[in-house]
Amino acid sequence: MSATKFQKLITNPFLFRLYLLKKLPLAFIAGLRVKELSEERAVTTVKYGWLTQNPFRSMYFACLSMAAEMSTGLLVLNGVYNSKPAISMLIIKNQAIYHKKAIGNITFTCSDGNLINTLINKAKVSGESVLVDTTSIGKDEAGDVVAEFTFTWSMKAKN
Repeated sequence: MSATKFQKLITNPFLFRLYLLKKLPLAFIAGLRVKELSEERAVTTVKYGWLTQNPFRSMYFACLSMAAEMSTGLLVLNGVYNSKPAISMLIIKNQAIYHKKAIGNITFTCSDGNLINTLINKAKVSGESVLVDTTSIGKDEAGDVVAEFTFTWSMKAKN
C-alpha cells in the first residue's frame, strides 16, 4: 500500500521536526523521532540523555509517556487526516506499567492501526463518540520491554 500524504509528511525528518517545534516543543527538545508510520503501525524513539533523565539514572517517565503517546496518536491522526466529516480526538485515559530502567535508545511500537481505522469509520457513520484502547510497547536496544502504555482515545465526527 502506498504511503498517504500524512505519512509522507510525518516520516520526512525535517518536516516532522518543524511540526514538533511548532506544535509540541517539549517533544522537539527531548529529541522524539518517528522511525516508521504505516496504516497498521507506528514506531517512535526517544533517547536517554541529560534532557530526558530522572534522578535515578534512567529516563524520566514523562519522556517515555510522550514517545508512547506519539506512537498511538500518529495512527489516530493518520486515520483522521483530511477526514470528511472531520473527526475530533482526545485522550481520556492512560495507564502505564514499567518493567525496568529505561536507558539508551527506547523504541515504542503501536500496532493498533487497523482497530483505530475501524473505529474511526464507526464514528463517522454513527455520529457518536467512540472509544479505542491503544497499546504501545517500549523496548530498549537489547529488545527488553521497559514499559507498556495504554491510551484510551475518544473520537467523534464533528457536525
